[in-house]
Amino acid sequence: MNVDFKEIAVRGIWRQNTGLVQLLGLCPILAVSNELVNGVSLALATVLVMTLSSATVAALRGFIPHEIRIPVFMLIIATLVTVLEMAMHAWLHALHQVLGIFLPLIVTNCIVLARVEAFAAKNGPVAAAWDGAMMGVGLVLVLAVLGGARELLGAGTLFNGIERILPAAQPWRVLPDAYPGFLLAILPPGAFILLGVLIAARNAIVMRRTSQAAGVPAAA
Repeated sequence: MNVDFKEIAVRGIWRQNTGLVQLLGLCPILAVSNELVNGVSLALATVLVMTLSSATVAALRGFIPHEIRIPVFMLIIATLVTVLEMAMHAWLHALHQVLGIFLPLIVTNCIVLARVEAFAAKNGPVAAAWDGAMMGVGLVLVLAVLGGARELLGAGTLFNGIERILPAAQPWRVLPDAYPGFLLAILPPGAFILLGVLIAARNAIVMRRTSQAAGVPAAA
């Protein structure tokens, strides 16, 4: 079966973006996006789990009875998350401490299980791995933009906490030291508001493109 890698990438990053379209995994998206480094780190961990779990399920789908597929999928995902958490605890302990409970909660993240059930269980390992990775990349982009915007508005910096990953690196002070910070941006309501702005921006782009394709002038 031919695999359209471009179509899978566009679907995962744009058309079915997990954070802006499907609205899955909102708990970690909103909880750890107060800083760019935290948000992207959790998203990259999710990408790794999604890629490996999708490939594993696709490779084993012929051996998994349909009646018990969900418990088996959860077992595979939980095993991968446990290995990832132990690795981060050993080599990225400071980051592991910051992300806390949200690392093991990847097991119950609807994004991971949804792609395993909807795509990996019906396709080959290569296509499934690519689908999982692209869905994860879509999440990375959302958390990068959301986390960067919240950190910039809230503290005037970017990459705060980067030393937890790269000890020699330093945060980037974007706004002047006298900037007082916009507290709402780093509080939970700010996360909801900024995520809503991102969703509205994406919908506006889609509507404009649809109108242009149909030859209808887009609304101002």
